[in-house]
Amino acid sequence: MLDAAVVWMNARGNTQQWGTTPYSKTSGGAARVERYTTVNSPYIAELDGVPAGAVVLDTGPSPQMPIAAAGEPERYVRLLISDRRHAGRGIGAALLAHAVEETRRAGVGLLRVDCWAGGGGELVAYYERNGFAPTDSFLNGTWPGQVLARRVG
Repeated sequence: MLDAAVVWMNARGNTQQWGTTPYSKTSGGAARVERYTTVNSPYIAELDGVPAGAVVLDTGPSPQMPIAAAGEPERYVRLLISDRRHAGRGIGAALLAHAVEETRRAGVGLLRVDCWAGGGGELVAYYERNGFAPTDSFLNGTWPGQVLARRVG
């Protein structure tokens, strides 16, 4: 799904968000996916028994990103991905709703996510439509990012 997402973004003219190299071929890409499935908490959405999307939760942002700690217990969306063949079916929204429930179940009151803020802010607007509010903007090199938060409880 990650490699296909790069192809999909590039076909739409977006080469800035994840670049043009397949995710599996990027430096550290395979190791990140392994961490997502062994260290973090992954949740997979399926359609007819076939993976259609995933959300990965952690207890804070990636230490490789210039994002300040929340200063309170939190759950952090490290990855949200859906199979683009199923776009528009609400898979991402369902996975975010599941992340909210998992955060609540853990007795934690804050769920945060960061995303690419380029491209006219479309991804930021997507998270806003799913109940998140922008908090801090950041730059990771030249890559513009936005942290968003949602209170649960």
